[in-house]
Amino acid sequence: MRSGSKGVPNKNLREMHGKPLMAYTISHALESELFNHVVVSTDSDEIAESAKSFGAETWFLRPADLADDTSPKIPVIRHAFLEAEKHYGYQFDIAVDLDTTSPLRNVEDINKAYKQFINDNAEILISVCPARKNPYFNMVEKIGDRIQIVKENNILLTRRQDAPKVYDMNASIYIWRRQALLKNDTLFTDKTSFFIMPEERSVDIDTAQDWTFVEFMMSKISRNQ
Repeated sequence: MRSGSKGVPNKNLREMHGKPLMAYTISHALESELFNHVVVSTDSDEIAESAKSFGAETWFLRPADLADDTSPKIPVIRHAFLEAEKHYGYQFDIAVDLDTTSPLRNVEDINKAYKQFINDNAEILISVCPARKNPYFNMVEKIGDRIQIVKENNILLTRRQDAPKVYDMNASIYIWRRQALLKNDTLFTDKTSFFIMPEERSVDIDTAQDWTFVEFMMSKISRNQ
C-alpha cells in the first residue's frame, strides 16, 4: 500500500462505500482463512495504523527505493516476505500478494487460485481475465506506408475466432513458492500458472475513472444482496 498514488491520490485510505479501499482486501485475506499472517507493506505510518485497525499486521516501513511509482513489484514482495520471516522467526513456504487496488475480487477467487496453484504444482501463479481486445485481431501495425492487422506467425487473420486466446493480467492475485520468489525477477517461468477471473471482478483501480466504475459495481452488488 504505497502512499504516493498519482492516478487516484491517497487511494488506499480513501473511503469507498463507507470504508477505506484497503479494508476490502484485508477482509478478503482474513475471511479466506488461508494465511498464517496477513501483512501490509507500506511506506506510510498512517496507512500502517489504519491497516492494523482492520486486522492486518505491520511493523516495518517499506524503504524509499521500493516506494516510488517506478518500483517493480517483485522486490517489494520479496522485501515484505523476508521481513516477515525475520519478524516471526519462521521460514514460510508460500507468499500471496493481494493488491488493494482490486476490491471486486472475492474470497472464493483467492481460495480457488490457491487450490489451482497447489494442483498445478506451480511455482508462480498470476490472476488474469479474458482480454477485451485481441492483439492478433484488433491491433494494427504500420509497415512502410501500409497499415495492417498484426500478423500471427506471418498469417493475416480475417476472423476473430481464428485468433489465439489472450488474457489480461488483472493485478489481483499473485502466488509464489518461497524459492521462486527469492530467485526470480520475473513472473514467467516454466512453472507459472494463471488463474482466470471474470472481467467484472478484474478491475485494477489506477485512475479516477476506474474508481468511479468500481463504486458503481459495488453499488450494484449491494443492491443485489
